[in-house]
Amino acid sequence: MTSPLPHDLAGLVLMVFLLGLRHGMDPDHLAAVDGLARHNARDRPRIARWSGCLFSLGHGAVVTLVAGFVAATLHDGAAPQWLERLGAWISVVFLLALGIVNVVAVLRTPAHCVVRPAGFKGRWLGRIAETGHPAVIAMIGAAFALSFDTISQAALFSLTAVHLAGWPSSVALGLVFTLGMMATDGLNGAWVARMVERADRRARVASRVMGFAIAFLGIGIAGLGAARLVSERAAELLAGAELAIGFCVAIIAVASFAAAMRLARPAPA
Repeated sequence: MTSPLPHDLAGLVLMVFLLGLRHGMDPDHLAAVDGLARHNARDRPRIARWSGCLFSLGHGAVVTLVAGFVAATLHDGAAPQWLERLGAWISVVFLLALGIVNVVAVLRTPAHCVVRPAGFKGRWLGRIAETGHPAVIAMIGAAFALSFDTISQAALFSLTAVHLAGWPSSVALGLVFTLGMMATDGLNGAWVARMVERADRRARVASRVMGFAIAFLGIGIAGLGAARLVSERAAELLAGAELAIGFCVAIIAVASFAAAMRLARPAPA
């Protein structure tokens, strides 16, 4: 987290949903879902279309378990300061790096090829990521959740929820976070499945729209997070703007997907 969470239950639910939506736009997520959807698009098109949702279910299961565990074992209702700052810096560094890597990916992809999102974690899985089994896809999503960034986010919103409404709300927020991820990753899986069906100029242009959107969202969010951490003035200016920033990220993400989906449609005869 790069800023305090809201301290009213309704605001917290909305913020956690937006955090899940934003988390689903993580280039590592998009790269993994891209690979799963492409692998299954020809022989298992239904699995390809649902690969993002299956991935998010596994990822969200770990987030929900972590939230429940933190709520059951820690009762002070306050997140350690070191956890918040360390988690924030890790998030900033990874988002910035992934944003830059995806800009490079768009610029280096030959004009006749579709751009593929670039990620880090997917490279560790090797051929395991080439699967068409729903349970294995969910397990890959779960493996992606085993990172300090994801676990620290779950711990932070869980502790805030315990303070407001007890441990059941922490588990419920894990499910809300999962729904946010499913919205983004599910759209990505469906979009990639459609892209594979089409390899024409429109598909190539659409892939570049999404590539730049992913990159600039990552760089922009990292920049805001870094500004909060290094400048008290910036932290004051951005205080209370978490929901507004979350809405902006959500709107940009949905608009980017909508533009890319529209571009990927067959040209009128």
